[in-house]
Amino acid sequence: MATTFDSISAPRGGRSVAGYGTYDQAQHAVDHLSDNGFPVENADIIGSDLRLVEHVTGRITTGRAALAGAGTGAWLGLFFGLLVGLFTTGPTWVGLLLGGLVIGAVWGAIFGFFAQWATGGRRDFSSERGIVAGRYDVVVPEAHGERARALLAGLD
Repeated sequence: MATTFDSISAPRGGRSVAGYGTYDQAQHAVDHLSDNGFPVENADIIGSDLRLVEHVTGRITTGRAALAGAGTGAWLGLFFGLLVGLFTTGPTWVGLLLGGLVIGAVWGAIFGFFAQWATGGRRDFSSERGIVAGRYDVVVPEAHGERARALLAGLD
């Protein structure tokens, strides 16, 4: 179960029983401990050597921004067409759906175009960002350190 940062205090202390290059490897190690009956409620996975990584995924032009805006606007227009269509019957319902879709796409394209144009060429690319650690340590209380090391010794 995930938790919020507000409920996490400083690491509880203890000793590192294993270090890994990826979070998935550290998570697999804790899962292995859990599968073998180890009391994992006192274990921590601590990442160190943190860095921000941003992968550039493409160039954004006013045309691409307009196309993305048209897609978003079409969905929004379709939603409003469906919402208003709940109170109508017959062929009017189909007209509301298609009208909402088209009007939403047009307005979305206009807003997308002008939003990108207004940046004046700053940040003309799309990207994905994340914080990654260079190393992940599995830390357990000293009283359970030897057992954890023994269980992890047989792990891949």
